[in-house]
Amino acid sequence: MSTPAPTSPTPQTPDSPQTSKASQTSQASKASQASQTRARPLSFAAEWRRQAGRPRTRWLLGILAVLPLIVVAAFALGDGGDRGGRGFDDVATQGAPNFTVFMLFVTAELLLLIIGCLFVGDAVASEASWSSLRYLLVAPVPRGRLLTTKLLVGLAWTMLTLVGFLGYVLAVGAICYGLGEMVVPGAGVMEWSSFSWRLGAAALYVLISLLPFLAISFWVGVRVDAPLAAVGAGVLAAIVSSILDSLDALGDWRVVLPNHNARAWISFFGQEVPSWGELQHGVLWALLWATVLIALAYRHFTRKDVLS
Repeated sequence: MSTPAPTSPTPQTPDSPQTSKASQTSQASKASQASQTRARPLSFAAEWRRQAGRPRTRWLLGILAVLPLIVVAAFALGDGGDRGGRGFDDVATQGAPNFTVFMLFVTAELLLLIIGCLFVGDAVASEASWSSLRYLLVAPVPRGRLLTTKLLVGLAWTMLTLVGFLGYVLAVGAICYGLGEMVVPGAGVMEWSSFSWRLGAAALYVLISLLPFLAISFWVGVRVDAPLAAVGAGVLAAIVSSILDSLDALGDWRVVLPNHNARAWISFFGQEVPSWGELQHGVLWALLWATVLIALAYRHFTRKDVLS
C-alpha cells in the first residue's frame, strides 16, 4: 500500500495593499464615530422631544385648551355684559382683546407659575427619581451641559406655553366675542396697533416675573430626588412672597421680594403711558433673584455625588 505524499502547508498570502488600506480606514471611521458619540452631550433637540413626549406635557396643554372654554361658558351663564365696573372681568366679554387680557390676569400668578415650575423644576428631579440621572452622566454628558440643556428646554417650553396660550385665547375670544378694539374702563378704547405690542410686552414681563420662582424650583430640583418637592418649592415661595408683600409693616423692604412688582404689567392696559419705573424695577429684581438661584444650582450640581 502506498502512502500519500506529504502535503506542504499552504503559504499565507498577505493582504493586498487595497484591502489593508480599506480595513484601516473602516476602523478609523468607527473609532471616530465612537469618540463623537461618547463626547456628544445631551442635545437640545433630544431633550425637547423627551419633554414633548411626556404625559404631563400633554395633560398641561389639554388643561390650557379647555380652560378658556370653561370661562366662556361661565360668562354665558351670567349676564355676559358690561356691568359698569373697572376690572378686567367687567369688560372681558367686550371683545377678543379684553378676553385675552382677562385670561392673562387670572392665570399669570398661579396656573402659569405651576406650569413653569413643572417644566423647569421637574427636569432634573424626575431623572433622579427614575434613577436615570447617573446613566446620563456616564454617557458621558458633562454636568454643566446637562444642566444647561435641561434649564433652556424648560424655559423654552414655558415661553412656548405662554405664547401659545395667549394666541389660543385670542382666537377663542375672536370667535365668541368678536375682534373689536380693546375697551379700557374709564379711558375709551385701545387700537389694535397699540394693543398688539402691549400684549407682547406684558407676556414678556409675566415670563420674567416668574423667573425667580422657576429658579427656586430648579435649585431645589438639583438637590432632591422628588419632583413634587421641586415644583412645590417654587409655588410655596410665591405664596410666602405674596403674603410678605401684603404686610405694610415691612415698608420699603418689600421692594426686594420677587413678586413685589409682579402686576406692573397691568399698566400696559390700564393707562396710556405704562409705569416704566415699576416695570424696570420688577425686571431687575427678578433677574437678580433668578441669576443667584441658578448659580447656586450649578454650584451644587457640579459638586454633588449623583447616586440615582
